[in-house]
Amino acid sequence: MNKLSLTLAVAAFAVAGAVQAQAPDDAQIAHIVVTANQVDIDAGKLASTKSTNKDVQAFAKQMVADHTGVNQQATALATKLKVTPKDNPTSESLAKGGKDNIAKLNTLSGAAFDKAYVDNEVTYHQAVLDALDKTLIPNAKNEELKALMVKVRPAFVSHLDHAKHLQATLGK
Repeated sequence: MNKLSLTLAVAAFAVAGAVQAQAPDDAQIAHIVVTANQVDIDAGKLASTKSTNKDVQAFAKQMVADHTGVNQQATALATKLKVTPKDNPTSESLAKGGKDNIAKLNTLSGAAFDKAYVDNEVTYHQAVLDALDKTLIPNAKNEELKALMVKVRPAFVSHLDHAKHLQATLGK
């Protein structure tokens, strides 16, 4: 496991572990969802411009578009429900992990950048799915918030599968 994947694994552990330590309320869940999406948007924006691999660029652009869409839905729902997303240790850990990831990716180029970005995407999407399944969806009290997470979950599965496919092709 390279240092970048290790950093992401730590952030992933924070998502799954810290959230489980104390069940989040809906305002905290909303903030975690928005932060998790923003982390992937930021990484995707960097990869879409820095990568020279057309498949990695296309994947990165898809991550930006898809996660921006989820954030728009989450923000609209929070506004409708009059829920102000509340910062919490999990969202703070996610944000820090995202910044650390960007800093590390900025030191890389070429195939090393592509591999690090895609490895990160595999680890990150698995961690987000674990958090959705084990903590976020089960602890959401508001049915509309829960329904939104259930609705977008298949996209995260698709992203993970796509990232794994890319990971396999980059390893050749």
